[in-house]
Amino acid sequence: MDAAVAAHRRVRPRPALVVGLVLVAGAALALTVGPAGLPVRGVLLELVDGLPWVSVDSGLTERQAAVLWELRLPRVVLGALVGGALAIAGGAYQGVFRNPLADPYLLGVAAGAGLGATLAIVAGVSGTSPLLPLAAFGGGAVAVVVTYALARLGGAVRTTATLILAGVAVASFFTAAQTFAQQLASDTVREVFAWILGRLTTVGWGEVRLIAPFVVVSVGVLVAHRRHLDVLAVGETEASALGLDVSRVRFWIVLAATLATASAVAVAGLIGFVGIIVPHTVRLLSGTSYRSILPMSLAAGAAFLLFADVVARTVLAPSELPIGVVTAFVGAPFFAVILARAGRTR
Repeated sequence: MDAAVAAHRRVRPRPALVVGLVLVAGAALALTVGPAGLPVRGVLLELVDGLPWVSVDSGLTERQAAVLWELRLPRVVLGALVGGALAIAGGAYQGVFRNPLADPYLLGVAAGAGLGATLAIVAGVSGTSPLLPLAAFGGGAVAVVVTYALARLGGAVRTTATLILAGVAVASFFTAAQTFAQQLASDTVREVFAWILGRLTTVGWGEVRLIAPFVVVSVGVLVAHRRHLDVLAVGETEASALGLDVSRVRFWIVLAATLATASAVAVAGLIGFVGIIVPHTVRLLSGTSYRSILPMSLAAGAAFLLFADVVARTVLAPSELPIGVVTAFVGAPFFAVILARAGRTR
């Protein structure tokens, strides 16, 4: 009996392997599904042909190859970067604030980015202009700086509650300012809402090049601090007693998570729920240690957004559904399940 149990445990797939396979499946689906359907074998051979010192005949036409390299692949890479950034930032926020309902927009990034994008659109910036993501990124960054400054008015940031309350106040103010700007230029409301609902529209590699350095740096900092999040889980007082500089660690984690979030929002708009449901799901699969939660959230977030993007561009084809609507359809029932489980455990 014991041998059978041990054998069952040995063949059980590891969570990291499952997440990796789901990510590969999501990328393959996103590359091949669309108005211009591409054969899986041809796509794989074309990607291999793109490697240095490798030459194979993929069988794709010149038009199909252009669709793959200039439309599909940049969109897949962008979706993976945005989804991974939001998910790992959400996991980091949940760890540093010791709150399982914390999300990447907790400190006002979403409100600040929304205000920045709205002001840019009101000023006449086109939705395809590179100035729009820069304005959104700047607005998100300013919002978090103001949040930290507000939390420090009475001295050092001593509790996470102070920081969260400051974030709520800043988010409310920036949202009110955004609404006021929209009222002054009501003809731009449609364009503003199109951005707010989230999208992964990209032609070429411009957006990928814009956010990739920020996401890579942010992910590196968060992964380097994942052990510190495990220490923070016991409580700030206990973590300080163990020799951890809580204020410094919290600052760097919040900074990196905010940078990742602002980068994602700048090019994709406000895509909700990714930073909440993905870390929760990973926690159910891998346990409560952030040594595994953060790396797996990165991969799972990328996979989740790729699948959501496939749904967004196929369910109403040839029209495209905002990807934020798709993630909301998944996120709302997820919260209902969480609340039901919480009620049963009381």
